[in-house]
Amino acid sequence: MPTPPAALALSAPPVQFLDRDHSILAFNERVFDWARRPSVPLLERLRFLCIVSSNLDEFFEVRAAPHLTAALSNEQKGSYTAQSFETLASAAHDMVARQYSLYNDELLPAFAREGIRIVAHGERNAAQRRWVKDYFEREVQPLLIPVGLDPSHPFPQVANKSLNFIVRLGGRDAFGRENEIAIVKIPRVLPRFIRMPGSGKAASKGSSKERLFVSLSSVIRAHLTELFAGRSVGQFSQFRVTRHSDLAVDEDDVKNLRTALRQGLEQRHYGQAVRLEVSAGCSDYLSEFLLQQFNLPALALYRVHGPVNLVRLTQLVDLVNDPKLLFSRYSACYPTQLQPGQSFFERLKQGDVSAHQPFESFDAVLDFLREAVNDPQVLAIKQTIYRTGTDSELMALLREAVRRGKEVTVVVELKARFDEEANINWAEMLESIGAQVVYGVVGLKTHAKMLLVTRREGRKLVRYGHLSTGNYNRNTARLYTDVSYLTADPLLTADIDNVFVHLASQSRLPKLNYILLAPFQLQRKLVEKIDALGEAALQGKDTRIVAKMNALTDEDLMLALVRAGQRGVKIDLIVRGACMLPAQVAGVTDNIRVRSVIGRFLEHSRVFYFRCGGEENLYLSSADWMNRNMLRRVELAWPVTDPVLRQRIIDECLVAYLHDGVDAWDLQPDGTYALVNPADPMQRLGAQAALMARYSPLHNTGK
Repeated sequence: MPTPPAALALSAPPVQFLDRDHSILAFNERVFDWARRPSVPLLERLRFLCIVSSNLDEFFEVRAAPHLTAALSNEQKGSYTAQSFETLASAAHDMVARQYSLYNDELLPAFAREGIRIVAHGERNAAQRRWVKDYFEREVQPLLIPVGLDPSHPFPQVANKSLNFIVRLGGRDAFGRENEIAIVKIPRVLPRFIRMPGSGKAASKGSSKERLFVSLSSVIRAHLTELFAGRSVGQFSQFRVTRHSDLAVDEDDVKNLRTALRQGLEQRHYGQAVRLEVSAGCSDYLSEFLLQQFNLPALALYRVHGPVNLVRLTQLVDLVNDPKLLFSRYSACYPTQLQPGQSFFERLKQGDVSAHQPFESFDAVLDFLREAVNDPQVLAIKQTIYRTGTDSELMALLREAVRRGKEVTVVVELKARFDEEANINWAEMLESIGAQVVYGVVGLKTHAKMLLVTRREGRKLVRYGHLSTGNYNRNTARLYTDVSYLTADPLLTADIDNVFVHLASQSRLPKLNYILLAPFQLQRKLVEKIDALGEAALQGKDTRIVAKMNALTDEDLMLALVRAGQRGVKIDLIVRGACMLPAQVAGVTDNIRVRSVIGRFLEHSRVFYFRCGGEENLYLSSADWMNRNMLRRVELAWPVTDPVLRQRIIDECLVAYLHDGVDAWDLQPDGTYALVNPADPMQRLGAQAALMARYSPLHNTGK
């Protein structure tokens, strides 16, 4: 006889959460799977390999320092210990080894079969060597300044993730000294891969000529001796150091946050060293020397069989640019609820509109702003800026709005990680032309995505709003799945306006009609909704939770989900990245399933569904279920009240992913992930592929 839910809730053992950092590495394993898939086009496999490397870079930049500090001091600092450093380093070493094995053993031979080769020094013929020598002397050597180390030339500052050479020299310098170590910094302005003149030899019968490339590191390696006249070059190696790069600014102790962040950005490139990468053939003498210089233990050393920076191989993807080796080009259709050229103001009077990016185009958001900028009846535009990129049409539109005399207020988040400099530049530009620029609330990141337009219509002022689960960035909008939401609902737009006023004035926030706002009540309201469903389940009601997000690490929310599941609520969580909540653990999380979907596009939308009996509630949000999002950021969630829109979002953002039989991974009770592989071939459908087919412009022709 099964245990009643009420008894289970009282008797269940406590939940043991999964380790966050290992969960992040597990996410990278799922991305790495795309690089390994033979069915993925060759250049895209290389691109996914580069994404894994980029993700690892960020992992070390943001997550590794506390573990390393504990290991160096041999003292436990919270959950960080020497053991935690060793465990993470072991996992990272294993992943890096498999990355380079894939690159050398599968990808490079596959490229060679396509007539694409990175020609190493020992493989070059006489003509190619002459070309490389000419390129080195013309383009590279004038930018290189070797630094010989001695008491007046100590070890130079080496920037985060920069490419360098270390060289051991023989003989004496110009002053008769035997200083044997020299460092050569490689300027970042130089391309990492260069197209060589073709050999004229066909790659294979019936194919085009070979496409030959040479790496910058190989060009420099071949001509190191020319940098040290009168000295012999012995041992040498490429090296790259990764540094802790999370900016720490005491906002309560600075008078100008923008100035403080600019100063912090100057230091970011020289933070605590956390990882050292060297060529596989680097001698023990040179590697030990570098470890001492950067105060790193042996486990922080990564010997790699290939380029020390795999991320830069994305340049090769762009240089080859062969359509047959890439995904078929996908062009998003214009949002199906809209007609190009139609007035957004007239359309939104008929009801709310949603757009599912990148299957539907982000261009509609720009068109909405463009209409507002050009409409003389629009008096004011307010917008949050988190990540827009360095080349932004949206920012150009805001600049034009100021020029046309509209009141433009922009809340710029200066602390958007790794976008700080771009955002500071945008803030300064907007301020210089007369826009009202504010930086949100001290101590909190403004992560909410909001755009509000105020328009005069007769004797009234009418508001039109845009909310989104993602950023105002046209480039990432082609690559990330997000939901954009346009509305003229007077209660919802009044909420948006109140949030803007709160961010600008720091005044007390009035009671909101629809929006749930962090850090004030979003976490509490979500916990209350989850607990209410748990109580309803105890009463025998049919209850359901389906939530889609990028990460789940907030303890209060995880405990609420555990309580609800133990009381009988059926819970499905679609978590792309780190998830600390174990699933399907007998007697603890039996009713909780967790899956991660990794596809061609980066899953980014946040969608929360709650059902009790026949009553459904659906929220879209800017927030992941992480402690920082709930308590240290300005985030929002808003309800979708239109039943047709609600059902569409449920079907596309939740149901499709729960039935994905191609790109989904299910979290196992032991914390590992298993790729879903349905026995029935008819169930082997990918959610993203299905949505691409649904919204293909060809599919929508004539609609």
